[in-house]
Amino acid sequence: MGRRAKNKQGAPPSLDEFQESKQRKEEKKRQRDSKISNSKLQNKKVKIDSSNNKDKKKSKKNKVEEDITDIPDDLPQVDYDELSAARKSLFDNESDDDNEEEKESKLETLDDLDNDDLDNDEFDDDDDDDDDDDDDEIHEKPMFSDDEDFSDEEIEKVNAANMEEYSKQLDLEKEQEELEAEEELIGLNQVQPRAKILPPQGEDDDPASQTKDGAKDLTFIRTRMLEIVKVLENFKELSEEGRSRSEYIDQLIKDICDYFGYNPFLAEKLFNLFSPSEAIEFFEANEIHRPVTIRTNTLLTTRRNLAQALVNRGVNLQPIGPWTKVGLQIFDSQVPIGATPEYLSGQYILQAASSFLPVMALDPQENERILDMAAAPGGKTTYISAMMKNTGCIFANDANKARTKSLIANIHRLNCTNTIVCNYDAREFPKIIGGFDRILLDAPCSGTGVIGKDQSVKTNRSPKDFIDIPHLQKQLLLSAIDSVDHMSTNGGIIVYSTCSVMVEENEAVIDYALRKRPNVKLVESGLTIGKDGFTSFRGKTFDSSVKLSKRYYPHVYNVDGFFVAKFKKFAPSPFDKSKAGAFEKEKMAREEALKEGLISDDFAKFDDEEDKKIMKESIKHSLERKGIDPRTVNIDKKLTNLEEKDEEEKKLK
Repeated sequence: MGRRAKNKQGAPPSLDEFQESKQRKEEKKRQRDSKISNSKLQNKKVKIDSSNNKDKKKSKKNKVEEDITDIPDDLPQVDYDELSAARKSLFDNESDDDNEEEKESKLETLDDLDNDDLDNDEFDDDDDDDDDDDDDEIHEKPMFSDDEDFSDEEIEKVNAANMEEYSKQLDLEKEQEELEAEEELIGLNQVQPRAKILPPQGEDDDPASQTKDGAKDLTFIRTRMLEIVKVLENFKELSEEGRSRSEYIDQLIKDICDYFGYNPFLAEKLFNLFSPSEAIEFFEANEIHRPVTIRTNTLLTTRRNLAQALVNRGVNLQPIGPWTKVGLQIFDSQVPIGATPEYLSGQYILQAASSFLPVMALDPQENERILDMAAAPGGKTTYISAMMKNTGCIFANDANKARTKSLIANIHRLNCTNTIVCNYDAREFPKIIGGFDRILLDAPCSGTGVIGKDQSVKTNRSPKDFIDIPHLQKQLLLSAIDSVDHMSTNGGIIVYSTCSVMVEENEAVIDYALRKRPNVKLVESGLTIGKDGFTSFRGKTFDSSVKLSKRYYPHVYNVDGFFVAKFKKFAPSPFDKSKAGAFEKEKMAREEALKEGLISDDFAKFDDEEDKKIMKESIKHSLERKGIDPRTVNIDKKLTNLEEKDEEEKKLK
C-alpha cells in the first residue's frame, strides 16, 4: 500500500460497530486498571524479597570473612570449577536484584501518569489483534473526533429509528454555530458606538478637515463622506443624538462639492437621483474616463476581420459585450487608433458605446425614409446607414452649420451613399418636410451623463439651464412626432435620447409629449440592458408607461450616462395639416410653460416696444392719482428722463 492509501480514512462504522468498539474500549480500560493494581502488589512483594536477599548476602559475606580469618588445618580438597560456577550464579542474582530495583522505581513514577499514557508502556500485554484494533480506531478517530463527547445515555438513545432526526439536529446546531460566528465576526449583534462625524454645532467645518497650510484635507473629507453614508443607511442606530437627517445630508453634499469639485446646486440634484451609497459610486465613476470604443462599419468589413487586422497592428481589444455585434473595446494600442489605415479607409469609427443604444432602439429597416434631427458628428447617422445597407434615404440635419463639416466628412469616409445633409432648425419640421417612417432625436442636453468627458459641466450648470434646455427639448420632440407618418407600414417610430441623467430632461419631457400628443404611446425599446425610467420623482408623478424608457449610468454599465425612450405614432397629430413652424410651436410651448409655472422671470428676452407701452400706461395712472391731466404732460419725454436716470444709477452701481 502507498502512503496515500495508508492515510486514507475508512468508511464510517454502523451503529452496531460503533457500540462494539465502545464496549471494547471500556473492557480494555478495565483490564489495564487491573493489571496496574496487580503490578503494584507484585512490586511490593519484590521489594520485600529483595531486602531479605540483601540481608542474607551481608550475612554470607560476614561468614566468609570469618572463615577466611579462621582457617583450620584439616580442610578438605576444594573443587575450583564448582566454586567459579557458584560465584557466577551469585553475580547473576545480584544483577537481577538491581533490575528489580530499577523496575520498582519505574513503577513508582508511572503511578502518577494518566491511564491514557499507559497504552504503550511495558505493562501492556495485549495480543497483536488488539494492537491492530487500536490502530484502526486511531486511524478512524479524526472522522469521529466528537464521539467521545457522547455519554452512555445519549448513545443508547441513538438507534436506527431516530438516527436521521438526530443527524438533522446536529446539522442545525452546526449551522447555528456558524451563523453566530459570522455575526460575531462582522459585528451585527454588537452595539456600535455613535460616532461624532458632523462638525460641532455652530461651526461651519471641522478644524481637522484642513491641513496645516489651510487647504482642504481630501483624505479626511473622503473618510467623513463614507462615514456619513454608513450613518444614513442605518440612521436610527448610528446617528448622533440631537442631529437630524438633513444635517447629515447637507454635510455630505458639502463634502461632495469639496472633494469632487461640483457646484452645490448640481451636486444636490445629482445626489437626489440615488441612494447615498449609490450616489458616491456615481460621483466616483464620473472621475474615470470611459473605455475607448469603436464601431465596425459593416458596409465595408466585419467585426472579426477588423479585430484581426487591428490585433496584427498591436492593438489590444475585445468585444464590448453580448448586447452589440459591431462594438469593440480598445485597451491599449501600439499605433494611434484614429490614424490607422483601417480608420482612414472607413472600416470603423470612434464612437461611445452608449451612442449605439438609440440606433438599436430605432431599428431602421431597408428602403425606409428616416430623419436624424440632430445628426452631427455623424456616428448615429452612419450606423443607421449601415443597418439599412445603403438603401432608402436618410436626412441628416443639424442646426449648427459648423458642425455639419464633421458630419459630411464621416459620411464620405464611411461610404454612406443614401444620406442627405441639411442645415435647418429642427423645430421647422414638418413645415420643411414630413412623412418620415422613423425619426431619431438625440436632443441637445445639459451633459450630466458625460461629466467624465467634460469636467466643466460640474461648475457651469445653473437652475436656468434646467428650464431652458427642457423647454427646447419639448419643442423638438413635438416636431418629431408631427413629422412621422402614422400610416407607415413598419414605421411610425420616434426615438428620443439624451446624454443626461436629469429627470427634467428625460421623464418630464416624454410625459409632456404624452399629454400633448395623445396619438403616440411609449413602447418597448428592445434593449437588453438598462434600468427602467422613473414613474415618480420627488412628489411628481408621470405616466405609468414611462417605465418603458431606459436609463444608463456610468457606475452600473461602464458607459456614459444616457436615456432612451421609444414612441409609436398610431394616429395623425392635430398640427399635421397646419404644419406649424418653429415660431408657432414655440408660442404654444411658452403658453403651456406659463400655465405650469416652469418659466422664471429671466427666461425670455424683453420686448422693448411692448415694455414702453406698459410703462406709458403706468405713468398715466400715476399722474391721474396725483390729480394731473395726462394730456397736459409730455409722457414720452418723461419716459426718456426715467430711462436716463435708470442708466445713471446702473453706472454708479
